[in-house]
Amino acid sequence: MDIRKLTVEQLSSMLKNKEISSYELTKEYLEYAKNSDEKIGAYLRFCEETAVDGAKKADEKIARGESSSLTGIPYGLKDNICTKGEITSCASKMLENFVPPYDAFVYNKLNEEGAVMLGKTNMDEFAMGSTNENSAFKIVHNPRDLSRVPGGSSGGSAAAVASNEAPFALGSDTGGSIRQPAAFCGVVGMKPTYGSVSRNGLVAFASSLDQIGPLTKTVKDSAIVLNAIAGHDKLDSTSVDREPGNLSEDIGKDVKGMKIALPKEYFGEGIGEDVKSAVLNAAKVYEKMGAVVEEVSIPTMKYALPAYYVISSAEASSNLSRFDGVRYGYRSKNYEDITELYKNTRSEGFGSEVKRRIMLGCFALSSGYYDAYYKKALQVRTLIMRDFNNIFKDYSCILSPVAPTAAYKLNEKTSDPLEMYMGDIYTVPVNIAGIPALSMPCGEDKDGMPVGMQLLGKAFDEKTLYRLGFAFERETGAYHLNK
Repeated sequence: MDIRKLTVEQLSSMLKNKEISSYELTKEYLEYAKNSDEKIGAYLRFCEETAVDGAKKADEKIARGESSSLTGIPYGLKDNICTKGEITSCASKMLENFVPPYDAFVYNKLNEEGAVMLGKTNMDEFAMGSTNENSAFKIVHNPRDLSRVPGGSSGGSAAAVASNEAPFALGSDTGGSIRQPAAFCGVVGMKPTYGSVSRNGLVAFASSLDQIGPLTKTVKDSAIVLNAIAGHDKLDSTSVDREPGNLSEDIGKDVKGMKIALPKEYFGEGIGEDVKSAVLNAAKVYEKMGAVVEEVSIPTMKYALPAYYVISSAEASSNLSRFDGVRYGYRSKNYEDITELYKNTRSEGFGSEVKRRIMLGCFALSSGYYDAYYKKALQVRTLIMRDFNNIFKDYSCILSPVAPTAAYKLNEKTSDPLEMYMGDIYTVPVNIAGIPALSMPCGEDKDGMPVGMQLLGKAFDEKTLYRLGFAFERETGAYHLNK
Protein backbone atom coordinates (compact mmCIF):
# COMPACT_ATOMS: atom_id res chain seq x y z
CA MET A 1 0.00 0.00 0.00
CA ASP A 2 1.34 3.44 -0.97
CA ILE A 3 0.28 5.48 2.01
CA ARG A 4 0.69 8.79 0.15
CA LYS A 5 -2.11 7.86 -2.24
CA LEU A 6 -4.61 7.62 0.60
CA THR A 7 -7.22 10.30 1.26
CA VAL A 8 -7.53 12.50 4.34
CA GLU A 9 -10.48 10.37 5.44
CA GLN A 10 -8.46 7.13 5.13
CA LEU A 11 -5.37 8.56 6.86
CA SER A 12 -7.48 9.94 9.70
CA SER A 13 -8.93 6.47 10.31
CA MET A 14 -5.44 4.93 10.37
CA LEU A 15 -4.21 7.52 12.86
CA LYS A 16 -7.17 7.04 15.19
CA ASN A 17 -6.72 3.26 15.05
CA LYS A 18 -2.99 3.64 15.88
CA GLU A 19 -2.02 1.92 12.60
CA ILE A 20 0.45 4.72 12.02
CA SER A 21 1.64 7.75 13.99
CA SER A 22 1.52 11.33 12.76
CA TYR A 23 5.29 11.50 13.26
CA GLU A 24 5.82 8.53 10.91
CA LEU A 25 3.33 9.91 8.40
CA THR A 26 4.88 13.39 8.44
CA LYS A 27 8.43 12.06 8.01
CA GLU A 28 7.22 9.89 5.10
CA TYR A 29 5.68 12.90 3.33
CA LEU A 30 8.67 15.16 3.99
CA GLU A 31 11.16 12.63 2.71
CA TYR A 32 9.15 11.88 -0.43
CA ALA A 33 8.25 15.51 -1.17
CA LYS A 34 11.84 16.74 -0.86
CA ASN A 35 12.94 14.29 -3.54
CA SER A 36 9.87 14.50 -5.79
CA ASP A 37 9.61 18.28 -5.66
CA GLU A 38 12.92 18.84 -7.44
CA LYS A 39 11.11 18.19 -10.73
CA ILE A 40 7.68 19.59 -9.80
CA GLY A 41 8.42 22.76 -7.82
CA ALA A 42 5.22 22.67 -5.76
CA TYR A 43 6.90 23.96 -2.59
CA LEU A 44 8.90 27.14 -2.10
CA ARG A 45 10.21 25.89 1.24
CA PHE A 46 9.68 23.03 3.65
CA CYS A 47 9.10 23.80 7.34
CA GLU A 48 10.56 20.57 8.70
CA GLU A 49 11.11 21.66 12.29
CA THR A 50 7.58 23.06 12.55
CA ALA A 51 6.14 19.93 10.91
CA VAL A 52 7.93 17.44 13.18
CA ASP A 53 7.00 19.42 16.29
CA GLY A 54 3.37 19.57 15.12
CA ALA A 55 3.31 15.83 14.42
CA LYS A 56 4.55 15.01 17.94
CA LYS A 57 1.85 17.23 19.47
CA ALA A 58 -0.76 15.57 17.23
CA ASP A 59 0.30 12.11 18.44
CA GLU A 60 -0.08 13.29 22.05
CA LYS A 61 -3.54 14.60 21.22
CA ILE A 62 -4.54 11.29 19.62
CA ALA A 63 -3.21 9.39 22.66
CA ARG A 64 -5.45 11.50 24.91
CA GLY A 65 -8.47 10.70 22.72
CA GLU A 66 -8.90 14.34 21.68
CA SER A 67 -8.38 13.95 17.93
CA SER A 68 -10.52 15.33 15.11
CA SER A 69 -10.69 14.39 11.42
CA LEU A 70 -7.54 16.43 10.67
CA THR A 71 -5.43 15.64 13.73
CA GLY A 72 -2.02 14.45 12.57
CA ILE A 73 -2.75 15.01 8.86
CA PRO A 74 0.07 16.79 6.93
CA TYR A 75 -0.77 19.57 4.45
CA GLY A 76 0.69 22.31 2.25
CA LEU A 77 -0.05 26.00 2.78
CA LYS A 78 -0.03 28.58 -0.01
CA ASP A 79 2.72 31.12 0.53
CA ASN A 80 0.39 34.12 0.73
CA ILE A 81 -1.11 32.84 4.01
CA CYS A 82 0.77 34.25 7.02
CA THR A 83 2.70 31.98 9.37
CA LYS A 84 4.40 33.51 12.42
CA GLY A 85 8.09 32.64 12.46
CA GLU A 86 8.04 31.19 8.92
CA ILE A 87 8.71 33.21 5.75
CA THR A 88 5.60 34.24 3.79
CA SER A 89 6.92 35.56 0.48
CA CYS A 90 3.92 35.52 -1.89
CA ALA A 91 6.50 34.12 -4.36
CA SER A 92 7.78 37.69 -4.79
CA LYS A 93 11.18 39.32 -4.48
CA MET A 94 9.30 42.07 -2.64
CA LEU A 95 8.66 39.77 0.36
CA GLU A 96 11.51 37.31 -0.17
CA ASN A 97 12.61 37.42 3.49
CA PHE A 98 9.40 38.61 5.17
CA VAL A 99 8.52 36.78 8.41
CA PRO A 100 5.00 37.71 9.62
CA PRO A 101 4.52 38.67 13.31
CA TYR A 102 1.21 36.76 13.46
CA ASP A 103 -0.58 33.68 12.15
CA ALA A 104 -3.49 33.67 9.69
CA PHE A 105 -6.92 32.70 11.05
CA VAL A 106 -7.05 29.54 8.92
CA TYR A 107 -3.58 28.47 10.04
CA ASN A 108 -4.65 28.85 13.68
CA LYS A 109 -7.80 26.83 12.96
CA LEU A 110 -5.76 23.99 11.46
CA ASN A 111 -3.33 24.12 14.38
CA GLU A 112 -6.27 23.77 16.76
CA GLU A 113 -7.35 20.70 14.81
CA GLY A 114 -3.85 19.26 15.09
CA ALA A 115 -3.08 19.32 11.36
CA VAL A 116 0.63 19.38 10.42
CA MET A 117 1.97 22.03 8.03
CA LEU A 118 4.70 20.55 5.80
CA GLY A 119 5.71 23.74 4.01
CA LYS A 120 4.70 26.79 2.00
CA THR A 121 3.54 26.08 -1.54
CA ASN A 122 4.58 27.92 -4.70
CA MET A 123 2.27 30.36 -6.48
CA ASP A 124 2.04 33.13 -9.05
CA GLU A 125 3.52 36.29 -7.54
CA PHE A 126 0.96 37.94 -5.25
CA ALA A 127 -1.58 35.43 -6.65
CA MET A 128 -1.61 37.16 -10.04
CA GLY A 129 -1.60 34.64 -12.87
CA SER A 130 -3.16 31.49 -14.30
CA THR A 131 -0.12 29.28 -14.94
CA ASN A 132 2.27 29.51 -11.96
CA GLU A 133 4.94 30.80 -14.33
CA ASN A 134 4.92 34.18 -12.55
CA SER A 135 6.64 33.00 -9.36
CA ALA A 136 9.80 35.03 -8.71
CA PHE A 137 11.70 31.92 -7.65
CA LYS A 138 10.77 28.89 -9.78
CA ILE A 139 7.92 27.65 -11.94
CA VAL A 140 5.63 24.75 -11.04
CA HIS A 141 5.21 21.76 -13.39
CA ASN A 142 1.98 19.81 -13.81
CA PRO A 143 2.49 16.36 -12.19
CA ARG A 144 0.42 14.72 -14.94
CA ASP A 145 2.78 16.07 -17.63
CA LEU A 146 5.89 18.01 -16.58
CA SER A 147 5.91 19.93 -19.86
CA ARG A 148 2.58 21.59 -18.99
CA VAL A 149 1.41 24.29 -16.57
CA PRO A 150 -0.38 23.30 -13.35
CA GLY A 151 -2.64 26.35 -13.49
CA GLY A 152 -2.54 29.28 -11.12
CA SER A 153 -2.24 31.04 -8.91
CA SER A 154 -2.58 28.13 -6.44
CA GLY A 155 -0.64 25.85 -8.80
CA GLY A 156 1.80 24.80 -6.09
CA SER A 157 -0.99 23.65 -3.79
CA ALA A 158 -2.76 21.75 -6.59
CA ALA A 159 0.49 20.12 -7.76
CA ALA A 160 1.38 19.09 -4.21
CA VAL A 161 -1.92 17.20 -3.84
CA ALA A 162 -1.85 15.75 -7.37
CA SER A 163 1.72 14.46 -6.93
CA ASN A 164 0.98 12.96 -3.50
CA GLU A 165 3.34 15.44 -1.80
CA ALA A 166 0.49 16.37 0.58
CA PRO A 167 -2.92 14.84 1.39
CA PHE A 168 -4.48 18.32 1.12
CA ALA A 169 -3.44 21.94 0.73
CA LEU A 170 -4.92 25.41 1.14
CA GLY A 171 -5.02 27.93 -1.69
CA SER A 172 -6.66 31.27 -2.39
CA ASP A 173 -9.15 32.06 -5.14
CA THR A 174 -9.59 35.61 -6.50
CA GLY A 175 -10.87 34.75 -9.99
CA GLY A 176 -10.46 30.98 -10.22
CA SER A 177 -7.07 30.45 -8.59
CA ILE A 178 -8.17 27.33 -6.69
CA ARG A 179 -10.56 25.86 -9.24
CA GLN A 180 -8.48 26.23 -12.42
CA PRO A 181 -5.31 24.54 -11.06
CA ALA A 182 -7.54 21.86 -9.51
CA ALA A 183 -8.98 21.21 -12.97
CA PHE A 184 -5.57 21.23 -14.68
CA CYS A 185 -4.05 18.82 -12.14
CA GLY A 186 -7.07 16.53 -11.72
CA VAL A 187 -7.90 17.23 -8.07
CA VAL A 188 -10.84 18.76 -6.17
CA GLY A 189 -10.90 22.50 -5.41
CA MET A 190 -13.46 24.50 -3.45
CA LYS A 191 -13.92 28.26 -3.62
CA PRO A 192 -16.21 28.92 -0.61
CA THR A 193 -18.79 31.66 -0.24
CA TYR A 194 -17.17 35.07 0.28
CA GLY A 195 -17.09 35.74 4.02
CA SER A 196 -17.44 32.12 5.13
CA VAL A 197 -13.66 31.70 5.64
CA SER A 198 -11.71 34.53 7.25
CA ARG A 199 -9.21 36.44 5.11
CA ASN A 200 -7.33 37.55 8.23
CA GLY A 201 -3.69 36.74 7.49
CA LEU A 202 -4.16 36.32 3.74
CA VAL A 203 -1.93 38.81 1.91
CA ALA A 204 -4.45 40.81 -0.08
CA PHE A 205 -4.69 40.86 -3.88
CA ALA A 206 -8.28 42.06 -4.42
CA SER A 207 -10.03 42.27 -1.07
CA SER A 208 -13.63 42.00 -2.29
CA LEU A 209 -12.84 38.88 -4.35
CA ASP A 210 -10.17 36.91 -2.42
CA GLN A 211 -11.22 33.72 -0.64
CA ILE A 212 -9.24 30.89 0.98
CA GLY A 213 -10.27 27.30 0.24
CA PRO A 214 -9.05 23.67 0.16
CA LEU A 215 -7.51 21.51 -2.57
CA THR A 216 -7.99 17.79 -1.95
CA LYS A 217 -8.11 14.39 -3.64
CA THR A 218 -11.82 13.79 -3.04
CA VAL A 219 -15.05 15.69 -2.46
CA LYS A 220 -15.42 14.22 1.05
CA ASP A 221 -11.92 15.41 1.97
CA SER A 222 -12.81 18.91 0.75
CA ALA A 223 -15.83 19.01 3.07
CA ILE A 224 -13.68 17.80 5.99
CA VAL A 225 -11.12 20.57 5.48
CA LEU A 226 -13.68 23.32 4.86
CA ASN A 227 -15.54 22.29 8.03
CA ALA A 228 -12.30 22.95 9.91
CA ILE A 229 -11.40 26.37 8.48
CA ALA A 230 -14.86 27.97 8.09
CA GLY A 231 -16.25 30.16 10.84
CA HIS A 232 -16.63 33.71 12.07
CA ASP A 233 -13.57 35.84 12.83
CA LYS A 234 -14.15 39.06 14.77
CA LEU A 235 -10.84 40.42 13.41
CA ASP A 236 -12.12 40.27 9.80
CA SER A 237 -14.86 42.79 9.01
CA THR A 238 -15.92 40.76 5.94
CA SER A 239 -16.27 37.52 7.94
CA VAL A 240 -19.95 36.58 8.17
CA ASP A 241 -21.23 35.80 11.67
CA ARG A 242 -23.18 32.60 11.04
CA GLU A 243 -22.87 28.98 12.07
CA PRO A 244 -21.56 27.02 9.05
CA GLY A 245 -22.99 23.72 10.30
CA ASN A 246 -21.75 20.33 9.15
CA LEU A 247 -20.94 20.76 5.46
CA SER A 248 -20.69 17.02 4.88
CA GLU A 249 -24.07 16.09 6.36
CA ASP A 250 -25.73 15.68 2.93
CA ILE A 251 -22.90 13.65 1.41
CA GLY A 252 -24.22 10.25 0.37
CA LYS A 253 -27.81 11.40 -0.25
CA ASP A 254 -29.16 10.79 -3.73
CA VAL A 255 -29.69 13.60 -6.24
CA LYS A 256 -32.97 12.39 -7.68
CA GLY A 257 -35.26 15.29 -8.56
CA MET A 258 -32.61 17.97 -8.01
CA LYS A 259 -32.55 20.61 -10.73
CA ILE A 260 -29.25 21.54 -12.39
CA ALA A 261 -28.84 24.57 -14.67
CA LEU A 262 -26.62 24.44 -17.75
CA PRO A 263 -25.86 28.02 -18.95
CA LYS A 264 -25.71 28.17 -22.74
CA GLU A 265 -23.16 31.01 -22.61
CA TYR A 266 -20.60 28.62 -21.10
CA PHE A 267 -20.65 26.35 -24.15
CA GLY A 268 -20.30 28.87 -26.98
CA GLU A 269 -17.32 30.21 -28.87
CA GLY A 270 -13.85 29.51 -27.43
CA ILE A 271 -14.45 26.29 -25.54
CA GLY A 272 -12.41 23.22 -26.54
CA GLU A 273 -14.37 20.29 -27.91
CA ASP A 274 -12.85 17.86 -25.39
CA VAL A 275 -13.87 20.11 -22.50
CA LYS A 276 -17.36 20.67 -23.87
CA SER A 277 -17.88 16.95 -24.41
CA ALA A 278 -16.65 16.01 -20.91
CA VAL A 279 -18.90 18.52 -19.13
CA LEU A 280 -21.97 17.63 -21.22
CA ASN A 281 -21.28 13.96 -20.47
CA ALA A 282 -21.25 14.88 -16.78
CA ALA A 283 -24.70 16.40 -17.25
CA LYS A 284 -25.86 13.06 -18.67
CA VAL A 285 -24.46 11.27 -15.60
CA TYR A 286 -26.60 13.49 -13.39
CA GLU A 287 -29.64 12.79 -15.54
CA LYS A 288 -28.93 9.07 -15.22
CA MET A 289 -28.94 9.51 -11.43
CA GLY A 290 -32.37 11.16 -11.60
CA ALA A 291 -31.48 14.85 -11.59
CA VAL A 292 -33.15 17.28 -13.98
CA VAL A 293 -30.74 19.21 -16.22
CA GLU A 294 -32.06 22.24 -18.12
CA GLU A 295 -30.45 24.94 -20.24
CA VAL A 296 -30.56 28.49 -18.89
CA SER A 297 -29.12 31.86 -19.87
CA ILE A 298 -26.84 34.27 -17.98
CA PRO A 299 -27.03 37.39 -20.19
CA THR A 300 -24.45 39.40 -18.23
CA MET A 301 -21.73 36.74 -18.43
CA LYS A 302 -20.07 38.46 -21.40
CA TYR A 303 -19.36 41.46 -19.16
CA ALA A 304 -17.91 39.43 -16.26
CA LEU A 305 -14.31 39.19 -17.47
CA PRO A 306 -13.77 42.91 -18.17
CA ALA A 307 -15.57 43.82 -14.93
CA TYR A 308 -13.37 41.41 -13.00
CA TYR A 309 -10.10 42.76 -14.37
CA VAL A 310 -11.13 46.34 -13.65
CA ILE A 311 -12.24 45.57 -10.08
CA SER A 312 -9.36 43.22 -9.21
CA SER A 313 -6.67 45.46 -10.71
CA ALA A 314 -8.08 48.55 -9.01
CA GLU A 315 -8.08 46.81 -5.64
CA ALA A 316 -4.61 45.35 -6.29
CA SER A 317 -3.16 48.79 -7.04
CA SER A 318 -4.54 50.00 -3.71
CA ASN A 319 -3.45 46.96 -1.68
CA LEU A 320 0.06 46.78 -3.12
CA SER A 321 0.77 50.46 -2.48
CA ARG A 322 1.85 49.40 1.04
CA PHE A 323 5.00 47.84 -0.44
CA ASP A 324 7.12 50.98 -0.57
CA GLY A 325 10.44 49.89 0.93
CA VAL A 326 9.87 51.85 4.13
CA ARG A 327 8.54 49.51 6.84
CA TYR A 328 9.06 45.96 5.59
CA GLY A 329 9.87 43.92 2.54
CA TYR A 330 12.39 44.64 -0.19
CA ARG A 331 14.13 48.03 -0.29
CA SER A 332 16.15 49.29 -3.23
CA LYS A 333 19.72 50.25 -2.45
CA ASN A 334 19.72 52.95 -5.16
CA TYR A 335 17.81 56.11 -4.23
CA GLU A 336 18.44 59.74 -3.31
CA ASP A 337 14.99 60.79 -2.04
CA ILE A 338 11.69 59.25 -0.94
CA THR A 339 10.15 59.36 -4.42
CA GLU A 340 13.11 57.52 -5.90
CA LEU A 341 12.95 54.98 -3.05
CA TYR A 342 9.31 54.19 -3.89
CA LYS A 343 9.95 54.01 -7.62
CA ASN A 344 13.09 51.87 -7.51
CA THR A 345 11.79 49.54 -4.81
CA ARG A 346 8.65 48.75 -6.76
CA SER A 347 10.42 48.54 -10.10
CA GLU A 348 12.96 46.05 -8.76
CA GLY A 349 10.70 44.18 -6.30
CA PHE A 350 7.61 43.46 -8.43
CA GLY A 351 7.46 41.17 -11.46
CA SER A 352 5.99 42.11 -14.84
CA GLU A 353 2.50 40.65 -14.27
CA VAL A 354 2.10 42.44 -10.95
CA LYS A 355 3.25 45.73 -12.52
CA ARG A 356 0.80 45.23 -15.40
CA ARG A 357 -2.16 44.90 -13.03
CA ILE A 358 -1.04 47.79 -10.83
CA MET A 359 -0.86 50.05 -13.88
CA LEU A 360 -4.29 48.92 -15.08
CA GLY A 361 -5.75 49.51 -11.63
CA CYS A 362 -4.20 52.97 -11.29
CA PHE A 363 -5.65 53.91 -14.67
CA ALA A 364 -9.14 52.66 -13.75
CA LEU A 365 -9.10 54.67 -10.51
CA SER A 366 -7.57 57.83 -11.94
CA SER A 367 -9.38 61.13 -12.19
CA GLY A 368 -11.69 61.22 -15.19
CA TYR A 369 -11.77 57.43 -15.60
CA TYR A 370 -13.17 56.26 -12.25
CA ASP A 371 -16.83 56.58 -13.31
CA ALA A 372 -16.20 55.17 -16.78
CA TYR A 373 -14.43 52.03 -15.56
CA TYR A 374 -14.45 51.19 -11.85
CA LYS A 375 -17.93 52.48 -11.07
CA LYS A 376 -19.31 50.82 -14.20
CA ALA A 377 -17.65 47.52 -13.23
CA LEU A 378 -19.33 47.65 -9.81
CA GLN A 379 -22.70 48.18 -11.50
CA VAL A 380 -22.05 45.15 -13.72
CA ARG A 381 -21.21 43.18 -10.57
CA THR A 382 -24.68 43.89 -9.22
CA LEU A 383 -26.28 42.68 -12.47
CA ILE A 384 -24.25 39.45 -12.43
CA MET A 385 -25.30 38.76 -8.83
CA ARG A 386 -28.91 39.32 -9.83
CA ASP A 387 -28.66 36.85 -12.71
CA PHE A 388 -27.23 34.15 -10.43
CA ASN A 389 -29.86 34.77 -7.75
CA ASN A 390 -32.63 34.43 -10.33
CA ILE A 391 -31.29 31.05 -11.45
CA PHE A 392 -30.96 29.76 -7.88
CA LYS A 393 -34.66 30.44 -7.28
CA ASP A 394 -35.39 27.42 -9.49
CA TYR A 395 -32.19 25.34 -9.50
CA SER A 396 -30.01 23.63 -6.88
CA CYS A 397 -26.79 24.39 -8.75
CA ILE A 398 -25.21 25.45 -12.04
CA LEU A 399 -22.95 23.04 -13.95
CA SER A 400 -20.21 24.50 -16.12
CA PRO A 401 -16.62 23.99 -17.35
CA VAL A 402 -13.79 25.36 -15.22
CA ALA A 403 -11.57 26.46 -18.12
CA PRO A 404 -11.94 26.50 -21.93
CA THR A 405 -9.09 23.98 -22.31
CA ALA A 406 -7.13 21.44 -20.33
CA ALA A 407 -3.59 22.31 -19.16
CA TYR A 408 -1.45 23.77 -21.94
CA LYS A 409 2.31 23.74 -22.48
CA LEU A 410 4.72 25.83 -20.43
CA ASN A 411 5.52 29.19 -22.12
CA GLU A 412 2.63 28.67 -24.55
CA LYS A 413 0.73 31.80 -23.50
CA THR A 414 3.26 33.93 -21.66
CA SER A 415 3.71 36.24 -24.65
CA ASP A 416 -0.02 37.08 -24.83
CA PRO A 417 -1.46 38.13 -21.43
CA LEU A 418 -4.90 38.82 -22.94
CA GLU A 419 -5.20 35.26 -24.22
CA MET A 420 -4.25 34.02 -20.76
CA TYR A 421 -6.84 36.29 -19.13
CA MET A 422 -9.52 34.78 -21.39
CA GLY A 423 -8.89 31.45 -19.67
CA ASP A 424 -10.62 32.86 -16.57
CA ILE A 425 -13.91 33.43 -18.39
CA TYR A 426 -15.81 30.64 -16.59
CA THR A 427 -14.42 31.21 -13.10
CA VAL A 428 -14.47 34.98 -12.49
CA PRO A 429 -18.29 35.35 -12.37
CA VAL A 430 -18.28 33.23 -9.19
CA ASN A 431 -15.94 35.64 -7.37
CA ILE A 432 -17.83 38.66 -8.62
CA ALA A 433 -21.06 37.23 -7.18
CA GLY A 434 -19.40 35.91 -4.01
CA ILE A 435 -20.98 32.45 -4.36
CA PRO A 436 -19.36 29.02 -3.76
CA ALA A 437 -18.07 26.75 -6.53
CA LEU A 438 -16.67 23.23 -6.46
CA SER A 439 -14.18 22.12 -9.16
CA MET A 440 -13.62 18.41 -9.78
CA PRO A 441 -12.38 16.08 -12.54
CA CYS A 442 -14.98 14.93 -15.06
CA GLY A 443 -12.87 13.42 -17.84
CA GLU A 444 -9.75 13.80 -19.96
CA ASP A 445 -8.84 15.47 -23.24
CA LYS A 446 -7.30 13.72 -26.24
CA ASP A 447 -3.82 14.02 -24.69
CA GLY A 448 -4.91 12.36 -21.45
CA MET A 449 -4.92 15.59 -19.41
CA PRO A 450 -7.64 16.14 -16.79
CA VAL A 451 -10.75 18.14 -17.65
CA GLY A 452 -12.57 19.87 -14.79
CA MET A 453 -16.19 20.79 -14.26
CA GLN A 454 -17.50 23.18 -11.63
CA LEU A 455 -20.70 23.16 -9.61
CA LEU A 456 -21.89 26.65 -8.65
CA GLY A 457 -24.29 27.14 -5.75
CA LYS A 458 -26.14 29.85 -3.91
CA ALA A 459 -24.37 31.65 -1.08
CA PHE A 460 -23.57 29.50 1.98
CA ASP A 461 -24.93 26.34 0.34
CA GLU A 462 -21.64 24.45 0.04
CA LYS A 463 -23.21 21.29 1.44
CA THR A 464 -25.48 20.98 -1.62
CA LEU A 465 -22.42 21.23 -3.88
CA TYR A 466 -20.69 18.53 -1.83
CA ARG A 467 -23.79 16.33 -2.11
CA LEU A 468 -23.85 16.68 -5.89
CA GLY A 469 -20.07 16.39 -6.25
CA PHE A 470 -19.86 13.25 -4.13
CA ALA A 471 -22.71 11.64 -6.07
CA PHE A 472 -20.84 12.22 -9.34
CA GLU A 473 -17.57 10.99 -7.86
CA ARG A 474 -19.24 7.81 -6.58
CA GLU A 475 -21.05 7.18 -9.86
CA THR A 476 -18.00 7.67 -12.10
CA GLY A 477 -15.10 6.72 -9.83
CA ALA A 478 -13.51 10.09 -10.60
CA TYR A 479 -10.92 9.93 -7.79
CA HIS A 480 -9.92 6.34 -8.46
CA LEU A 481 -9.34 7.13 -12.14
CA ASN A 482 -6.82 9.81 -11.16
CA LYS A 483 -4.85 7.81 -8.57
